[in-house]
Amino acid sequence: MPATASAQRRISRLATLTAVHRAFHWLHLHQPQLRQWQLELVRIPAPPFGESARAAWFLERFQTLGLTNLHLDDAGNALAELQPEPASTSSPTSASLNNVISTEAADSLTVRRAVERPPHFAEPANASPISSQAQPCILLSAHLDTVFPANTPIHPTEEKDSPRIHAPGICDNAAGLTALLAIAAALRFANITPPIPILFAANVGEEGVGDLRGMRHLFERGPYRTRIAAALILEGGGTAAAIHRALGSLRFRVTITGPGGHSWADAGTPNPILLLSQALTEIAALTLPTDPLTTLNVGHISGGTSINSIPESASALLDLRSTDSTQLLATATLVHQIFDHIVTTQSTINTPLKLHIDTIGNRPAATLPDDSPLLHTLRAVDRHLSLRTELRLGSTDANIPLSRGIPALALGSGGIGGGIHTLQEWYDPTARETALHRILLTLLDTTQLLAEGDL
Repeated sequence: MPATASAQRRISRLATLTAVHRAFHWLHLHQPQLRQWQLELVRIPAPPFGESARAAWFLERFQTLGLTNLHLDDAGNALAELQPEPASTSSPTSASLNNVISTEAADSLTVRRAVERPPHFAEPANASPISSQAQPCILLSAHLDTVFPANTPIHPTEEKDSPRIHAPGICDNAAGLTALLAIAAALRFANITPPIPILFAANVGEEGVGDLRGMRHLFERGPYRTRIAAALILEGGGTAAAIHRALGSLRFRVTITGPGGHSWADAGTPNPILLLSQALTEIAALTLPTDPLTTLNVGHISGGTSINSIPESASALLDLRSTDSTQLLATATLVHQIFDHIVTTQSTINTPLKLHIDTIGNRPAATLPDDSPLLHTLRAVDRHLSLRTELRLGSTDANIPLSRGIPALALGSGGIGGGIHTLQEWYDPTARETALHRILLTLLDTTQLLAEGDL
């Protein structure tokens, strides 16, 4: 579906504004600074449930950039805001970007005619928040965590005749985190004041067993939960891709326990490993739908103590995925029934068996509608930048807002990467600038839509 004519006109006008060009100019001149930020932050370990040092680093950067309302929330997310111009202090000489975009909502997006700041600048970061705590905001986020355990050596290496950087986590998600800082810095340098607050979040818990815990907190328990009206998630490299469909997943740890015993003396006692294997054989024979596409994987099996012992327990880790939440739940129910039937029929008074199924991951499936104004904005931005929009399915932090009916996209942060989730991970920032333009234009237009009640 192409961008609407109105979206195309908005983006064309937005891209001509002096303030936007100032932001683009900052991004162009400070590519070395972005590289330095990326090298610095990737050296800070951020294993699952161990992101605190990197979060603290981000709060320092947010403060240096002059953002306000800096804090770590209860989940460990590093948060800061870029706030609208207070009505009582608006300068009569302020030029309204929105006068160019829409004459019906003047003064909602402004450029303060202030003295130009150097690349590193700061204002009091503890400025008073705007009076209306109910005012909607837009979220711009990137996840802090990596898949690598705490003891993983991280020593970035740079190629002599190439812009490539090699390091675990350098692309996923040091690239996204760098883009988060870049957008904040460009907005501050250009003195752009949005019509509604922009919430910058370096969030925890996206990878693996983190189960999107940082994003869940923001949308389910945190103080912004009723205020975030749209979200842009910065994820890894790439320029033209956008994830608009959230792949759902359910993850389980299944454990069967029994009395155990000696392989000869207690022969005939139910064997948890064999029972687990029997259940998994039945599960492997299931015919899963291709529409909606649904998959099932057994990623790990454990149990037993020795070759001549009947094990007391056996466990397996299962990963179920589907593009449809209803189908995902139906498949999970069927899997549960298979385990329950096998354990129930083999358990006796003398040799009792127990079944434990623990949910260790739950990522909801959802889709951003094709007619969403946010998608119209993205397509218009891509057309302006001569990009071909690549809409994709994925499992990202965007799952949470999308599942709650909140418009959201996960966007690439530019450049290219490879070896993701391996020790050989690499990132090449070439052409990162185009992706940052894409993010900035999408962000600014979306804030305007929200301010006018059109999203």
